[in-house]
Parts: sequence; C-alpha cells; structure tokens
Amino acid sequence: MSQLADTVSKRLFSLDVFRGLTMFLLVAEAAGFHHNFTELTDGTAFSGLAHQLHHHPWNGLRFWDLIQPFFMFIVGVAMPFSLKKRLATGSRVAATRHILRRCFLLFAFGVLLHCVYEHALVWELWNVLVQLAFTILIAYAIMNLSHKAQIGISIGLLVLTEILYRAYNPEAPYAQGHESFGAWFDMLTMGKVNGGYWVFVNFIPTAAHTIWGVICGQVLLSGKSAQEKLKPFLVWGAAILILGFAMDLLNITPIIKRIATSSFTLASGGFAVLTLALFYWVIDVKGYKKKWLKIFSVVGTNSIFIYLFAETVGAQWFRGFGQIWTEGLLAPLGVPEDWIMVINALFVLFIFWYITYFLDQKKVYFKV
Repeated sequence: MSQLADTVSKRLFSLDVFRGLTMFLLVAEAAGFHHNFTELTDGTAFSGLAHQLHHHPWNGLRFWDLIQPFFMFIVGVAMPFSLKKRLATGSRVAATRHILRRCFLLFAFGVLLHCVYEHALVWELWNVLVQLAFTILIAYAIMNLSHKAQIGISIGLLVLTEILYRAYNPEAPYAQGHESFGAWFDMLTMGKVNGGYWVFVNFIPTAAHTIWGVICGQVLLSGKSAQEKLKPFLVWGAAILILGFAMDLLNITPIIKRIATSSFTLASGGFAVLTLALFYWVIDVKGYKKKWLKIFSVVGTNSIFIYLFAETVGAQWFRGFGQIWTEGLLAPLGVPEDWIMVINALFVLFIFWYITYFLDQKKVYFKV
C-alpha cells in the first residue's frame, strides 16, 4: 500500500490511523485471535460478537466483511498523494512504470501466499493482493478523468457484474453453490473452484472500492475547506450504503461478500466512505491526534510487509513460540486452555505490532 510523504502523513494522520487499524485487525486474524476468541465465547453472550470477526457464510453482512473493502478503498485514497509526490520528482512514464511493477509484485505475492497456505505449488487467485493488483490498474487508468467519469465507470463495473451473473444463470444468478458465473470463470482460469465459494472475478465489482478511494483522495488533496470535503463524503457514503441495503431488502440483488455482488459493493463502499469521513473529521478537522493512536498508525507504515509477514512465517513461527511461554506459565496455574489460546494470540499480535513499531522508530519502510 502506498505510503504518504511525511508532510502528507502529518496533514492526514486520519488516513494513517484508518489504514493502520485495518491492518491491525488483519494481523490479529493471522495471530489466531479471531478463531480462539470464537472458541472461548462459544455458547456465551459474547458469541454474537465473535461471529462478527468471521465472514458471513452467504447472504448478509458482518463486520469482518468490511475489512477487505476498507483495505482496497484506503489504497485508492492514498494513490493521488503518492502520484503527486512521484510526479514532483519524476515523469508520468516513471510513475506508470512504478504502478505496473507494484501490481505485478502484488499479484505474485498473492499467488505465493496460496502456496504457503496449501504447503504446495498451486495456481489460485483468490487472495486480496491478487484482487488489489487488478483494482489498482483499473483505478490508475482512469484517475485523470473527471469525478463524474470515474463514478460512471465504477457504476458500469457494477452493472457489468449484474449482467455477467444474470446472463450466465438467469434462474438463480446468486444462489449459493458452484453454478455461478464466478465459479465458471474460476474453472476457466484456474481449473478449480473455491470450497468457500470465493471467486477470482470479484476484482471487477470491487475495483469500484479503489476508484471511490481515489476520488476521495483527490477531494482530500484539493484546496477545498474541510466542510466542502466532508459534505460529499457524507451524502454519497450514505446514499450508496442505503442503496446497497435496499437492493438486498427488496430482493433485487442479495448482499453477498463471497462473490462481491453489486449490493455488497455499494453497502461496504458506503461504510468505507463514511468511516473515512469520521476519521478525517475527528482527527484532522477537530485535531484529536492523541499519541495512543500511533498504536494503529505504525502498523500502516509497513502495511504490505506486516501482512505478508504475519500470513507466512509470522503465523508459522510465533504462534508456536508464544505457546511455549503462555502455556508453560499459565497451564500450571490452572488457567483453562481456551483462555491460554486467546492470551497467546494477543501475545503474538503484540509481537507483530512491535515489529512495525520498531521499524517505524528506525524509519525503515518496505515499499511495494
């Protein structure tokens, strides 16, 4: 994810915090917190809260379904700042070359992550980094157009998604199973389908998240007053949020994260825009820049690095390493196993966080 220049980061500390909080939640999952917290709270009053840390099985929306849209949206918000910085020191050709290189690396990292997950060489394209490689390319290709044109293209991508799914299976375009356009496209590109019904073609509708992020970033980068920036965020964020839920409630198109239906893209995109507006208003406009917020902002300074680290060697090394200490110290005291596992996840999460804090203190930033 593009890092902002120091001066921009100070001016938009809200974006650093939003990005860092999103990454903090992602690495918390890699640390094992979500799974172990669910095991601990099963059958208790907190089980509903634990379910919010997992994707909805099909038609519906949970908190965890918003993390990937937030991730892709934030990348879009940062793109105008990153591009401005690059154009100040280089040419458009150099900037384009950087984007192409970055997208290639994201694609490669996403594919390699599936090899790590499966402990084998596999060709699978469901990872968020693969999706992001395509959405960045689409957003970058049109970011010099007017906001109306960018919005029009993003709507066109959602309409295209509707057409593809409905034309392929007119009787049940969004039924749970492997009879959808997305599953057919996966068979075409990978020769397999995902057991959890995730589909590679999600990059078409979710490109809207990155495009909307670019537009918001361009607005934030403009010389408009804070009120003039916030007003369209609130109006359009609320509008697409309501439209997405209305499409689901009226049985037009169900909200389904796993195949990124147009209603899901709209609703989650609305949440993303409104969340950015909230962070911007509280932190940058009202000046609430407390030091404790750096707990999250430092995670965002090396976002791609810590995501890859946590998902690979971090999860494989530190979960077992942490358990040596948490289980060795707490089990003799009679602490239940499910509590030990949650404490261990929090310990591993602290290790992941401290790595980002240490790198930030040393001004070491890994950029893609």
